[in-house]
Amino acid sequence: MSGHPSRDGWYAAGEVDCFPVPPPRERPSRLVLLGAPGAGKGTQARLLCESLRACHLSTGELFRAARDQCASSPAMRAAIEAMNRGELVPEELVIAMVRERANCLRCHGGFVLDGFPRNQTQAIALDEILAELHIAIEAVVYLELPQEELELPLEEIVARLSGRRTCVDCRAVFDLAANPPTRSGVCDYCGERLVQRTDDQPEAIRVRMKVFEAETLSLVEFYERLGKLVRISASGTPEQIRDRVLQGLDRNVSEVAT
Repeated sequence: MSGHPSRDGWYAAGEVDCFPVPPPRERPSRLVLLGAPGAGKGTQARLLCESLRACHLSTGELFRAARDQCASSPAMRAAIEAMNRGELVPEELVIAMVRERANCLRCHGGFVLDGFPRNQTQAIALDEILAELHIAIEAVVYLELPQEELELPLEEIVARLSGRRTCVDCRAVFDLAANPPTRSGVCDYCGERLVQRTDDQPEAIRVRMKVFEAETLSLVEFYERLGKLVRISASGTPEQIRDRVLQGLDRNVSEVAT
């Protein structure tokens, strides 16, 4: 098993705590992570959470749990019913799923929020939820792919991303072509098995690219206007990108302080 906190509180909602409970921090980091499919959000979330001692709050994990029906809460039960009917989960339900996890959002260890918000409506809802908790987002990190990668033919992007495998425990991500695990199907970090996420199947990738172009890019502009956006080049090794993010966050804090 890994040393990461459990996801019990995130999956179950309510007052369920993760274990081990993150230690209190004088200034916990509260971040939103944005980026195109393939920008490395999952990897960076893991590395940033290790560096900042924060929790990775992934709405993608919530939806995967809902599909597997292995976790439940009022909003998640309604989401499961919608998915079982072959429908998209209504936006108000997505917001409700985040709202009923307020205990995670106010965690004194901080958080890296991945997968929410996806559009301006959700961004405004997130600000309202956090205001009720008397906290706020510190920064929105946008992992920016080089323009030439964004302009690749869609099927080339699909072929590359469908080769990703994710650890069922620590959520580490491996690329079977560029960064394969040492042992096939086994995580290098914690020894648990690797799987292909539903989101990394070809049709799901095509949908994610459409969502990125239709919604995420306008959300980037929205947060930039608010002065919360930290643009980070997503080129280089995961560790180089992580260090770039941390430096960008330090600069952002200094600018806000002045």
